[in-house]
Amino acid sequence: MKVVIRVDASLDIGTGHVMRCLTLANALRERGAECEFICREHAGHLAEKIESSGHSVHLLAPRDHLACESVRCADELAHASWLGCAWHQDAADTIAALGPASCDWLIVDHYALDARWEGQLRPHARKMLAIDDLADRPHQVDLLLDQNLGRVAADYQPYISSTTRCLVGPEYALLRPEFARLREYSLARRQQAPIQRIVVSLGGVDRDNITRRVLEALASMELPHEMKITVVMGGQSPWRETVQSQARHLPFSCQVLVDVEDMAQLMADTDLAIGAAGSSTWERCVLGLPSAIIVLAENQRAIAAALDRMGAALHVKHIEQVPVVIQQLRDKSFRQSVSRTASKITDGLGVTRLITAIGTMS
Repeated sequence: MKVVIRVDASLDIGTGHVMRCLTLANALRERGAECEFICREHAGHLAEKIESSGHSVHLLAPRDHLACESVRCADELAHASWLGCAWHQDAADTIAALGPASCDWLIVDHYALDARWEGQLRPHARKMLAIDDLADRPHQVDLLLDQNLGRVAADYQPYISSTTRCLVGPEYALLRPEFARLREYSLARRQQAPIQRIVVSLGGVDRDNITRRVLEALASMELPHEMKITVVMGGQSPWRETVQSQARHLPFSCQVLVDVEDMAQLMADTDLAIGAAGSSTWERCVLGLPSAIIVLAENQRAIAAALDRMGAALHVKHIEQVPVVIQQLRDKSFRQSVSRTASKITDGLGVTRLITAIGTMS
């Protein structure tokens, strides 16, 4: 089976879309599929990461800033500027990258693409899958996945045909297999572990350097002497060196790790997390890791509110609230309640469920 994935990473988009598609591609390859990626060559693209995982990448030519702005003004889609060109130009570029042979599945994970683009690509793929989070635009695909909490298939009813199959909710979250493998260990550890390690992970890019402000807020607290802070950053972050310098002058032990390969083990061995309300939310839920979550993009707001309402995480609406939230989570019974509630949201087997659906439709 040949699978082609159209997805982008950039300083504006972040890394989450590519990383979840890479997780899916790795799992498909284990089942015998050949996976290829088509990505626009934006600043912050992850082509090297994809290639180092053993998949080929077709890089589409970048476009200039003025072109992006004209696209944003001309197209009604809220995230049109993320594409870097008009949708029909991207469709033509993607068709050229595909070449004369059609693929079995074309997977698209991009907020700037909709049914118009999918319609142009339709003759070049036997089946199509859209991965979405927004439910804000039409799709012309066979299968649609939205892994977000509170999402129901009816949210997409105005945007899809009756023949499109929808997979919705965190049970379909596209997570690396090591999270499910470490789930039992992590949940057992929550029963007794005191708070000695906090991980701060605010996305692969953290364009606005929220990490700096979080560390400043932690520095204003009287943290126990044995407390250790671990900051996880992506290699594409423009603030990596700034945060590394800041970490050396904090009144507590703070290490900065870049492009962590074994994030599941790090999180399983951590007592609290301060993280973005994006894809990593579901990683923390699988492991029952009590979390303070910060909204870094508008599409994360509903997720953060829902988790806070359920008692599965604490939504930090202002960075200055970090010390108050950490104090709340230091209460053992409260922390364990948050952990239990979070762990019920997803078990980390979403990729397996999606691949089963793909198999039945192929």
